Amino acid sequence: MALYLLLLMLTACAAVPQDLSGKMFTFPQQTDSAHVRLATSRQGLKAVTVCLRSFTDLRRAHSLFSLATPSKYNDVLIFKPVATNDIYFWIRSNYVVFGGQDYKVNTWHSICTTWDSATGLAQLWLDGKPSSTKSLSTGSHISGPIKIVLGQDQDSYGGAFEINQSFVGMLSDVHMWDHVLAPCQIQDYASYLNFPPGNVLNWRALEFQTVGRVLVEDGHWTNCF
Repeated sequence: MALYLLLLMLTACAAVPQDLSGKMFTFPQQTDSAHVRLATSRQGLKAVTVCLRSFTDLRRAHSLFSLATPSKYNDVLIFKPVATNDIYFWIRSNYVVFGGQDYKVNTWHSICTTWDSATGLAQLWLDGKPSSTKSLSTGSHISGPIKIVLGQDQDSYGGAFEINQSFVGMLSDVHMWDHVLAPCQIQDYASYLNFPPGNVLNWRALEFQTVGRVLVEDGHWTNCF
């Protein structure tokens, strides 16, 4: 009986692809445990684009997207530091700072980051507006079993969360690609127009598991599209 119950629990917790169109993850309180695990079968990446939408009133530091491998826990990290106009983008445990960003609280924002290992060029797009291009981890590939977390910053492979870096608010429309999206496609994403869904993470067919108090809710956008 105990074995049956264990198998039943594992089945219930297994990630099954779901269409989350019009939905959002709500993180209602700061914790050092609540998060969402996103599943992907990919083992290596030579380029990335990550896009997501966020809404928060946090003025302290918080993680927006965290991808770790056994060798580097900041293989891809989008991080908002405390009360500044900066957004940090980490690749392969190196980072660049995109300054002068109009990241307002209590506002839905679309955030996209791009990186290509061949050129080492990285860029941030906030609400469809590009940052300057910067150099980051040229020639270094992301490789190994990937763990992706929303709501926390991985300070080890899959864990070591800190409450003061946790996300509180709503996240939606998370997509990830294994290449750099064209500028017009990023602008289409920001404007809620048609764009190619992510081939690493696809919000319309997302494999995920919530851990702790994270809710899946209908989106209540500031504008309707």
